[in-house]
Amino acid sequence: MRKQSINKRSTERWKSDVRESVLFYNDWFLKFAPVTYVAARNASISKIKDAFRVTDSFNRITKDLIITKPESLSILRMATTPPLARDRLAGLADVSNAFIKALEDGKCPRDSDGIDRIVDVVTMLLDREVMPWLARGKRPTQTEFAVASAILGDRMCGSLADPIIRNEQERRQIRAIKDFLLAQGYRHVEAKDISDCKKMEPGTFAFHLNVPAKVGGRKVVNIPVDVAVMRRTAKPRDLPLFIECKSAGDFTNTNKRRKEEAVKITQLKHTYGVGVDFILFLCGYFDSAYLGYEAAEGIDWVWEHRMSDLEKAGV
Repeated sequence: MRKQSINKRSTERWKSDVRESVLFYNDWFLKFAPVTYVAARNASISKIKDAFRVTDSFNRITKDLIITKPESLSILRMATTPPLARDRLAGLADVSNAFIKALEDGKCPRDSDGIDRIVDVVTMLLDREVMPWLARGKRPTQTEFAVASAILGDRMCGSLADPIIRNEQERRQIRAIKDFLLAQGYRHVEAKDISDCKKMEPGTFAFHLNVPAKVGGRKVVNIPVDVAVMRRTAKPRDLPLFIECKSAGDFTNTNKRRKEEAVKITQLKHTYGVGVDFILFLCGYFDSAYLGYEAAEGIDWVWEHRMSDLEKAGV
């Protein structure tokens, strides 16, 4: 069990670390995002051309269209004003988020009434300023088609690229931790080969490990942990160090989601005792308000821009 504080008590460094972390994230984003957006843009263009074809330039949006081409719903959401997020469309159409996601994944649920309501909402909210030909009941001119395609392409591009960027953030952080641990002489093991986190061999680590924890009394659920590291100095039945990877491109979302880590560590401590060692691996926009909240919950952290602090975590 680690006794040394890493960063949570070094409040005099918080502001400078936040600045360094933002610069680190922005440098990565500027190098990665343009390539990502080009790929997303190309994918968007193909989908938009298909949507124009199957909807007769958005003049004909029907239940049959959704049933035969359910994945077209992602484009239809971008054609409304304002563009509808999945949860917003779900609320307006009185269906579940899972229903919307299933459609966009190419699966057609049997709730035909739900599809009817989706068609009604989308038709009502179509962006007629972007698509002025709808008022005429005709097809767009070449110029109208070009302008509308560009606007829908930009909207769709963001919806495609953002998840790609989030996924790459996670992969980048996992790679960084893996490289660091391998350089320290640790050995990677597959999570599927670990039956009990307490039985991990000293000097090993695993990614995306499900750790059983008690929630609400007797109920046992799997708590997903990004990284589990069994220190070289670990004794039999010791718990590994648990690391949660967090990367963010703005301050707003981090403060909205800051309770997630507190809930996770509470569940782990309720099951395994106060000896649970759980830290965050941070990159990007995590301000002093976020850090103060996590410190108050007893959670420490390591910055991606200064990975040597993992040594203070006992690895």
